[in-house]
Amino acid sequence: MDWTLEVIVLPVTDRARDFYRDKLGFHVDIDGEVMPGARVVQLTPPGSGCSIALTEGLPNPTGTPRPGTYHGLQLCVTDIDAAHAELVGRGVEVSESQRFTPEDGATFMYFTDPDGNGWAVQEYRRRKTEPLHKVLADLAASDTGDTVG
Repeated sequence: MDWTLEVIVLPVTDRARDFYRDKLGFHVDIDGEVMPGARVVQLTPPGSGCSIALTEGLPNPTGTPRPGTYHGLQLCVTDIDAAHAELVGRGVEVSESQRFTPEDGATFMYFTDPDGNGWAVQEYRRRKTEPLHKVLADLAASDTGDTVG
């Protein structure tokens, strides 16, 4: 059985949709009332197979997170300098990149949304020639499932 991570519910306030759409360039997939009194805005980063859902009034049986309390979301890019320039050009306050080791995948920058939810951006240059969806398809075809490249 495949278990795909496709949506992450993110605790935010009303101002978040415009930030994710206009500042980060996420595509708005859904924006509307899904049941009386419950609104969902689902957005997907360009090239991603996983979306975020900004919700208001939607019951959550496992608990209700507070806006600004989520940290650890991570986007991956193939060129962190280009990504930094794009975010700065869109008006996002983003840290300078930090290279922790010379290996691919060890360079990060950070930003928060208007509510304080924290994001990391990881440079993974290998994805230029080995997109994650292709790596995963190859793994599934070989049925080894040992590692993700």
